[in-house]
Amino acid sequence: MKTNLDISKHILIPLHTKLNEKEKEILLQKYNASTGNLPRISEKDKSIENLKVKEGDIIKITRKSQTAGTAYFYRVVVND
Repeated sequence: MKTNLDISKHILIPLHTKLNEKEKEILLQKYNASTGNLPRISEKDKSIENLKVKEGDIIKITRKSQTAGTAYFYRVVVND
């Protein structure tokens, strides 16, 4: 019997959220960057499968850090 496991709820998977268009614009302006400058994440990645993403969306990854408290990482969704 196959069970559906929501990997995004696993304790070792950091929080993944999709930025809206306004947040995306603010992020790119803040770092004077384009989506081509960001690291990539596949739209098939299991950690974002419930976010209904499309190519070009930006994912914010929130991780707990011993030194920084909370650390944020950004990835652009690619279709591969």
